[in-house]
Amino acid sequence: MPGEVLIMHWVTKVEYVKDYLLSVTFNNAETKVVDMKPYVGGNGVFKPLENIEYFKRVTLDHVGTTICWRNGADICPDVLYKIGR
Repeated sequence: MPGEVLIMHWVTKVEYVKDYLLSVTFNNAETKVVDMKPYVGGNGVFKPLENIEYFKRVTLDHVGTTICWRNGADICPDVLYKIGR
């Protein structure tokens, strides 16, 4: 839509909290707790995240825009911002 301002978020810090909860800090300095439980599982790259020890190994991607895991699983930072509390 013309004149619409798009706000893009990126992740500057991520920390494991407990269970499938992550503390995610964004480029606007806001920190939200994100529940990743609904995204864990299935048959794709999110399947290994069912193992909580693997899930805890979350990190920032190599360009520093979002969270990821070694197997290539990641999620859009704008989605993280939207689902965070």
